[in-house]
Order: sequence, then structure tokens, then C-alpha cells
Amino acid sequence: MQLATIFIGFVIFGFSENIKGPAIPRIQFDFLLNESQLGTLLALNSLGYLLACTFTAYLTRLWGIRWVTVAAFAVMAASGVFIFGSQYYPAFSASYFLMYIGNGMLEIGLAILGARIFVKNTGTMMNLTHGFYGLASTVAPLMATGLMAVTVNGHTLDWRGMYLVVLLLSVIPLAIAMFTTFPGDEVQHEERIPLKRLMRDPVLWLMICVLTFGVVSELAVGGWLVNFLEKAYGWDTVSASGMLSAFFLCFALARLLLGPLTDRIGFTVSLILFSSFSAACTFVAIFGGEKLAYFFAAGGVGIAMIYPTVMAFIARRYPRESDMAITFTVTVMGVGSVLGNYLIGGVIELVKGMVGAETQEGLFRGLQAGYGVIAICAALSAASGIILYGLLARRKEVI
Repeated sequence: MQLATIFIGFVIFGFSENIKGPAIPRIQFDFLLNESQLGTLLALNSLGYLLACTFTAYLTRLWGIRWVTVAAFAVMAASGVFIFGSQYYPAFSASYFLMYIGNGMLEIGLAILGARIFVKNTGTMMNLTHGFYGLASTVAPLMATGLMAVTVNGHTLDWRGMYLVVLLLSVIPLAIAMFTTFPGDEVQHEERIPLKRLMRDPVLWLMICVLTFGVVSELAVGGWLVNFLEKAYGWDTVSASGMLSAFFLCFALARLLLGPLTDRIGFTVSLILFSSFSAACTFVAIFGGEKLAYFFAAGGVGIAMIYPTVMAFIARRYPRESDMAITFTVTVMGVGSVLGNYLIGGVIELVKGMVGAETQEGLFRGLQAGYGVIAICAALSAASGIILYGLLARRKEVI
């Protein structure tokens, strides 16, 4: 039952995070948003995710991990209902904000639960569970595209109905979690290292850098790849969504198949190798033109391994304080995600204006520059990993 909660929970998480790719162009059209406003929307709504990160660990100690997980699924289901009913931009923005709160609670809850359960073969099991996120992410864009075209009693679901259907699936793991007991809530708080002492550990801060740059790169693909392919190369929605699904297929297969490799070669070396590979693939895709667009998908192999490997690293290094360490790490990462989405939208508008705001060339160069930020973030993740390895090697603490 614990594994079912984690696995299905990551499926729902993957759906909710990555159905936005095909929906964003429609949302942009319905509310008449430009690229900068769209980037701001994604950034501001990520604040909901960030807000959830700040209080989820406290609620875990107060309520226990089971009820926090139940609450996360309930919030996500409710947000689907509110998104469906939102006809004006303020209501939609608030509903989207609520969904990100649910996402944040769910991500922290599942990460804490995994750290408590997977005490052996940590890298393999963390990557396996996150592989379910990758599988869901693979299906999500095509599923979203299909659902938006479904007609029920003469009414097309469109993006509002699609969000309702997908987010109501949260009821399934909610029911499982309500009747499941989870380990670790009996650990006394006085047995743990205080957060202030954790914050003085430079290893934790370097791990935050690795994770933040990696996750900004990962999440930005879900929000911007379909937009890039449709507007830069004139692809139709199905083809662009297919490329996003190919990215997440590579993403999922990497997590399902390469997890044992992280245990074998070490978590720190794995982070350096995989983030470097993702950066290289993304740069090739951007500057290689449409004929090399498949490298966008190949980049999913590298970036997929960052998050679960960091979670495995934290679970190994801070076994009793994993909930505090994970929450603090993901909270700081959330700040980076907010800034990352805002930066990408701003770079697109800036370069577009410099080249020619009303020209196709200006739009193409703007999108190219904005997507370049995604590749640079992956490269910075690799650079942070190299610094981390050097620090751990000097201390003889390489994990």
C-alpha cells in the first residue's frame, strides 16, 4: 500500500505537471497573453508550489505523513474543479496557484516518504519511483491533446475540461493513502540535527545548486518545448506534443533503467555526467536547427536523473533529518524555478524586441535565446556537481 501510494502519486504528479504543454498556447490565446506575460504566469503560479514547500515539513511533524499526503491529493482534485469553472483570468490564475500548492505538498510528501522507506538500494528505488513520474509525463502531453478534443453531450472539453478530468484522478491515491500506515512519524524531534546546523553545511548548499539548475531546466521543457516547436518551426500541436512525449519517454526510461548505475558509480559522479549530457543535447538541438530537433528529446535522458539522485544523496547523508533537508532544499529550488520561468519569458521578449518584435525572425531568435537559458541551467548544474565532488573528495565523504 505504501508503494502503491508512492507510485500512483508520482503518476498523478507527472500528469499535473506536464499536461500544461499543449494547454498553454490555448490558455495564452483565450486570455490574450504575450510571451512575457505567459512567463510571469508560470513564475507567479510557481509561488504556490514554493509556498507549499515552506509549510509541508511542519505539517508532516504535526499531522504525520499520511494526512499530509491525503491533503495534497485533495487540494489537487479541488483545483481541477476550480480551473474548470474559471471563465476569467483572475479566477483561473488563483485556481492554477492552488494546483501548484497541491503539487508542492505532494512532491515534498512523496520525497519524505521515499527517504523513509528506501533504506537499501536508495538510488535505484528513488529513480524507479520517479520513473513513474517520467512515464506519466510521457503520456501527459498526448493525453492532454486528445482530451481537449473530446466532445461530451455536444460540449468540447477543451483545456478546462481536460484539467478537470486529469486532476480528479487524484481521488484514487487519496483513497489508498487514507487506509495506509507510513513509517518514521515516531522519530522524536529532539533526536534530529537542528535546521540551523544543516544550513551551515556547504555540501547541502552545493546540492541545492545542482538541484535548482537541473529542475529549472527540466520543468522549463514541459512549459516551453511545445511553444517553441509550434512558433519557431511551424509544427502542428500533435507533432509538437509528440516531441514533448518523446522527451519524457527518454526521461522515464532513463529513470527506470539507469537507477542501478547511480548506486554503482556514486551519486555525485552521476549528477555531473547526466547534467552535462543534457546540456550538450539541448545546445545541439537549439543550434542544429529543425533537422536535429530530436536532440530535445535525447536531453531527457540526462536531466531525468538529477532530482531522484539528489533525493537519494540527501536520504543517505541525512537519514534522520531527511524531511527537514528535503524541504529546505526543495524550497530554495522553488525560488530558482520561479526566477527561471520569469527569466526565460523575459529573454524571449528582450531578444525578440532587439531583432524585430513583429517579425518571424525576431520571434525565432527570441525563442532560441529563451530555450538557450534551459541549456545553460543544465550546464550550471554540472558545474555545481564538479565543485561538490571536489569538496567531498577533500573530506573523503564522496557518496
